[in-house]
Amino acid sequence: MRNTADSFQLDREAERTLDRIQPRLEIGLRAEIAADPGGWQSFVERLHEHFPDLFALYFDLYGTHYDFFFHIEDLLNSLAHAWFARPADLRELDKTREFNPRWFQSNQMLGGVCYVDLFTGDIEGVRSKIPYFQELGLTYLHLMPLYKTPRGENDGGYAVSSYRELAPALGTMRQLASLARDLRTAGISLVLDLVVNHTSDEHLWAERAKAGDIEYQNFYRIFPDRRMPDAYERNLREIFPDEHPGVFTFNPEIGKWIWTTFHSYQWDLNYDNPSVINRMIEEMLFLANQGVEVLRLDAVAFIWKQIGTNCENLPETHTLLQAFNASARIAAPTLLFKSEAIVHPDEVVKYIDPKECQLSYNPLIMALLWNSLATRKIRLLSRALETRFKINSSCAWVNYVRCHDDIGWTFSDEDAALLGINGHDHRHFLNEFYRGRFPGSFARGLPFQEDPKTGDCRISGTCASLAGMEKAINEEGDLEVELAVRRILLIYGIIFSVGGIPLIYLGDEIATLNDYTYRNDPAKAHDSRWVHRPRADVARYSRRDNPASVEGRVYQGLRTLIGLRKKRMAFYGGAMEVIPTENEHVLGYIRNHADQRIILFANFSESSQSIPAHVLEQHHILTQKSLYGRSNLPSGGDLILAPLDLLIIG
Repeated sequence: MRNTADSFQLDREAERTLDRIQPRLEIGLRAEIAADPGGWQSFVERLHEHFPDLFALYFDLYGTHYDFFFHIEDLLNSLAHAWFARPADLRELDKTREFNPRWFQSNQMLGGVCYVDLFTGDIEGVRSKIPYFQELGLTYLHLMPLYKTPRGENDGGYAVSSYRELAPALGTMRQLASLARDLRTAGISLVLDLVVNHTSDEHLWAERAKAGDIEYQNFYRIFPDRRMPDAYERNLREIFPDEHPGVFTFNPEIGKWIWTTFHSYQWDLNYDNPSVINRMIEEMLFLANQGVEVLRLDAVAFIWKQIGTNCENLPETHTLLQAFNASARIAAPTLLFKSEAIVHPDEVVKYIDPKECQLSYNPLIMALLWNSLATRKIRLLSRALETRFKINSSCAWVNYVRCHDDIGWTFSDEDAALLGINGHDHRHFLNEFYRGRFPGSFARGLPFQEDPKTGDCRISGTCASLAGMEKAINEEGDLEVELAVRRILLIYGIIFSVGGIPLIYLGDEIATLNDYTYRNDPAKAHDSRWVHRPRADVARYSRRDNPASVEGRVYQGLRTLIGLRKKRMAFYGGAMEVIPTENEHVLGYIRNHADQRIILFANFSESSQSIPAHVLEQHHILTQKSLYGRSNLPSGGDLILAPLDLLIIG
């Protein structure tokens, strides 16, 4: 923590630095300033507002570098060029968002996420789906990685070879910018990924490094022998031990060892080098100028390396992200960041701050929703909502049921122990349950990265298959199909109502089942996550308006819940209060906003459950009316909740 005297001195140095650099910028940007004096004035105002923060962050990271002032001037030059390149309509959006910085807290917000090639084929296909996105109610569309990548294995698009080119089969960057404009017109914000930890080994920087360019070799962590890799690896965990032991890969082209935390073709960037953050900020602002409004920052926990540590979630990681954020406030104020940190809950929350990541995935609530369906009990979920859900009121969780990735059981062992649960044993139970191997399991999931020695793994599968639909259709009957529909609507109903931005993994809304054909593709057969990455099924989507079909029952049920969310201001923001229901199967919580109050009860059991009359009286529930659910409010006495029912009262 910096003391007051240090902060004052840094502020003074920031002022002196800007006084010296700004005239040099103006000389280099004479033509741009003459063509756009109003734009320059706007840029300078934000530069003076945010430069003290940026300077302090940059100084913390690079203040000991002999060429510190060269690099910070280089960064400001990049910010100015990005601003002059920013289209007029995006500058107008900047003004709107600066006036209403909490726009994403609205109860109108609803996210969707998909792979372009699997959902629509290409960028023009996405454009053709805008009417469908509006029908569903989306205001936020996350397109999974669509950049140029190596042929063959590319980690599902997360091995990026260029942020300025799309995969040729998907379209061009010009088409993406045009799509972003059409989405904005339809009230939908475009979300893309920025993989901040690494590039592919075919990125231009990596190619230059392989060609022997020392400057670009310094963009990565490259070592001539095993001395330093061995020293680092004493404290590092292996992410993909089956692919390569440790976190370094030997590259025969250059005869050196390269830091590759994930796959051997993903080279970790070296943020000790200030040129790396400067160039990555340029890539970030390029994407912002194409109309991207939110960037999901991938693999953020690993970006700073320090020998003698596990190189995860280090303090400098947060400093780096705050420097990215401060740069965006200056040159692309609309842009927001969404953190992706699948780590201990204590670490996840550290990334969430208006000056770091305004949005964050909520992997804990996702995992505990599935835990509650398996156990039929809400203890872990209720505790997490009580103790870990509240965040800065200027930020928001992005809550989800499924995504492109596997399910990891990221609950806190400490929280579990307080409830008398052994974390290790409970994870083993959940893995067995969602693989369909535990007696009474309704799920049909697959293991991901299973350790044959310990049995530890994570779980792959679509929402519908994990919720029992696949087993019900193939092995059971109508009653079990109905229970699967209820499970899907229950957990989606919670993420629509609990607070934050709800996110639909597109395909879930029509109860898409596991697709096992990935096993026929040698490039995918080893990765079970492809089971929940099927191509959109046109025939299934055509049945979404048929209330007698499974697709229609789920789709129409979700549409009803979405409509209720959008009509009720109580669902604005993230404030939420858990209600003790005195029933281990029933979750209860209250949402309040703008003089509206809504109470929700979620029954995770396949049998009816009761809530005592005094709980209803304490929260003045009997004077309210039912807005959604199968259960009837009593005129007196206990409330009886139908199996797997979500009752919404207001």
